[in-house]
Amino acid sequence: MRPIRKPLLATLAAALSTATALVACSGPTTEPSPTPGVRVSASPTESPRESPAASPTPSPAQVPPSPSPTTPSEPAPSGSAGSTAPDALAGWTLEQKVGQLVMVGVSVDGAAADVSRAAVTKHHVGNVFLHGRSRAGVDATRELVDRYAALVSPKTTHGEPMLVATDQEGGLVQVLRGPGFSEIPRATEQARWDADKLERRAEAWGGELAAAGVNLNLAPVMDLVPRETAADNPPIGYFSRNYGYTPRSVTRSANAFSAGQRAAGVETVLKHFPGLGKVTQNTDTATDVVDDDIAAGSPDVAVFASGIDAGARFVMMSTAVYDRIDPGAPAAFSPVVVTDLLRGELGFDGVVVTDDLSAADQVKGWSPGERAVHAVEAGVDLLLASADPSVVPEMTDALTRRARQDPGFAADVDAAVERVLAAKATLPS
Repeated sequence: MRPIRKPLLATLAAALSTATALVACSGPTTEPSPTPGVRVSASPTESPRESPAASPTPSPAQVPPSPSPTTPSEPAPSGSAGSTAPDALAGWTLEQKVGQLVMVGVSVDGAAADVSRAAVTKHHVGNVFLHGRSRAGVDATRELVDRYAALVSPKTTHGEPMLVATDQEGGLVQVLRGPGFSEIPRATEQARWDADKLERRAEAWGGELAAAGVNLNLAPVMDLVPRETAADNPPIGYFSRNYGYTPRSVTRSANAFSAGQRAAGVETVLKHFPGLGKVTQNTDTATDVVDDDIAAGSPDVAVFASGIDAGARFVMMSTAVYDRIDPGAPAAFSPVVVTDLLRGELGFDGVVVTDDLSAADQVKGWSPGERAVHAVEAGVDLLLASADPSVVPEMTDALTRRARQDPGFAADVDAAVERVLAAKATLPS
């Protein structure tokens, strides 16, 4: 891992230290009361949804129109500037490389299964996300995972194993239940435990995921939510997904959760950088979601720096706009946020993942192909198409066409693929 640049590291450390000192004597946290007039869904999506908000659609950035489907190509030149393994992608077709940058949703209830399978067999997608809610248990989940793992071949995904992901945070955001799976409490409750207890429990929960064939958990939430506005924070605080209300609580608990899961052979994904704890709308169900508070030196960013320093290999990007960092684009489409801040200032050299790009209202002002291109241009490695797998062909076609047209973009694709493959190489076989 590259060292964090000293000026910002000092600023972040000071921000985290100051915020911690102010709250170190706080007593046990209390959970937020539901927002008046809003019903809590019994089965929320990755970021639990509320009623859609009627906000203006963002103006799409100018990129080439979504291309028509292409036929498999000869292997494209591989290796990117600074690559330590210039031959790592020798023999890969461009389509196979692009497929490693996409994670397709697989419904745990069997819906749209043909679409999800086609993403792997026809569009070379190398990663799946178990989507929805299931009470079928560990054995049935393993059978589902094995069916998709069987699709891996030299022709489809160059023989590389899949990242198999899900949302197993706890509370209202727990995809997998039933025989063999624990009922995981919500994050606000987990945050009341000491770090050792949480790490032990998280290792046990991770063992359940590993037994089901899951090797990547889109958790923990590291968004910093102020106690006084938690009930008015639709994506995180309202659903008690936050590890308490202070930088100290978030870093202690989220890092303990991650350590436990990794000990069980399951990688974790810190989310949602640079923080969704202060927005007043949900990016899943509203457009023009803007944060006007978080800056590069805010405690909200410092908690993610702590998670990275603790060994995180995956970070998920928010799709909100951050006026004090880059007001011109959602974070997942912003080179300022992804490349300059996360990779440059915080020194993160692992895999950068998007929040859902398939159905979230925040990104509907762009076509699926444009969303994919913008994210990779920004420095993202893995595009999550969890809620609507039907958008995958347009995404992969757009990435392939752009890489053929633009050698610089092709190098970006290669660099992203190498980071994804490097992360896969660290997972238990």
